[in-house]
Amino acid sequence: MSEETEGRRPNPVDLHVGGRVRMRRKLLGVSQEQLADSLGLTFQQVQKYERGANRVSASKLYEIAKTLQVPVSFFFDGLADPMSGAQVDDAAQHAEKVVQEFLTTPEGLELAEVFPRIGRGRVRRQVLDLVRAMADEASRETA
Repeated sequence: MSEETEGRRPNPVDLHVGGRVRMRRKLLGVSQEQLADSLGLTFQQVQKYERGANRVSASKLYEIAKTLQVPVSFFFDGLADPMSGAQVDDAAQHAEKVVQEFLTTPEGLELAEVFPRIGRGRVRRQVLDLVRAMADEASRETA
């Protein structure tokens, strides 16, 4: 049963795991439909997993890991270890969320691939300054 259908928000762990599925799928250039076909699911079910709306069973997570060529632990990277009782700090959680959101867009994925090829640090900083200026301008226009 979907967590959302009961009027509750998805569990943060389900959101995290779904985000990691989406990130890895996009990094490999696999569509939701292709992943669904390989798992014997509908693409809508993959969408629900990626949004954290539906929980992924252990057996399905194992199949997803095999299909996306990562260890099962990949989907939990960035979460606090439940045995240590330690919490991942807010800054680390925010950084993980920003990276996931960036890499789940086609443009972000392409930028992540080509940006390191810019050899000169000064040029990379200029690109960053340009993107910041564009984002600031867009924020002013919507305000």
